[in-house]
Amino acid sequence: MVSDQFLALLVCPMGKVPLRREGDILVCTQCGVRFAIKDDIPNMIVEEAELPPNCSCLAELECVKTGRAKVEIG
Repeated sequence: MVSDQFLALLVCPMGKVPLRREGDILVCTQCGVRFAIKDDIPNMIVEEAELPPNCSCLAELECVKTGRAKVEIG
């Protein structure tokens, strides 16, 4: 199992803000993007993350629109 100490070191790769754990998911505390934990390995690849409800692409995230988060869109 992934230790809480290790998870405390991880931040959202876009906005560099803390993540909270919800079962086998890490959720960005700023924008709500969800990163899966599979076989005890957090998948921090932005393009493979689950977007929050009512958001169809990374460009629609509030943190990206306001410039608080950086992503390569294209």
